Amino acid sequence: MNVFLENFGSRQDVLREFNITEDSLRGYKILLAWYGYGSYDGAAFVLFSRGRKLYEVNGSHCSCYGLEDQWSPEETSVEALMHRINEGSLGRDTYTSGGTFGDQLKEVLQQWKG
Repeated sequence: MNVFLENFGSRQDVLREFNITEDSLRGYKILLAWYGYGSYDGAAFVLFSRGRKLYEVNGSHCSCYGLEDQWSPEETSVEALMHRINEGSLGRDTYTSGGTFGDQLKEVLQQWKG
């Protein structure tokens, strides 16, 4: 499952906005990518996998900049992400356009767990 939300419509959008090359994602499958705007800023979340490991990248910016040079993957887990959705604010941002992607993320995680 590849889910692209708001201002991410494809893998190429992720590459362009983070200013990375295809080599940065070689062997990885994007599971969910979201990029939304607020009044004068933006935020992004990308979840991807390689084998049975999950990774995430988070980025944000003010109106003067974009997501460039913020590509810094961190290993994560289904449990950690579910905790951040249910107990925190991951995917529940009502300020940023389309920031309520928690339900889609839960669905992606359920399918990935298989």
